[in-house]
Amino acid sequence: MGAQRTTFEKLQRDRAKKAKAAAKRERRLEKNEDGETETPEVSVPTEGELSAPQLLELIEQVHRQFENKEITLEELEERRTELLARLPIS
Repeated sequence: MGAQRTTFEKLQRDRAKKAKAAAKRERRLEKNEDGETETPEVSVPTEGELSAPQLLELIEQVHRQFENKEITLEELEERRTELLARLPIS
């Protein structure tokens, strides 16, 4: 028996959850301790699947941000999880 496909409502909930997380992340990035605004280095497409090379490049960028202390460990894990969830499933 094949795996049951996700419903449209579940997909919509997942997209809404990702959009809310992205908005929260943007607000967090805008707030700086000095009151200055900063722009995120990584531009992650919000919809669709990513190819393997695109995914690897984005993960590398996120890790570089963490190494440069631009993001916290929690943000690193959150972004990495979001990216890996968008792997194309064959």
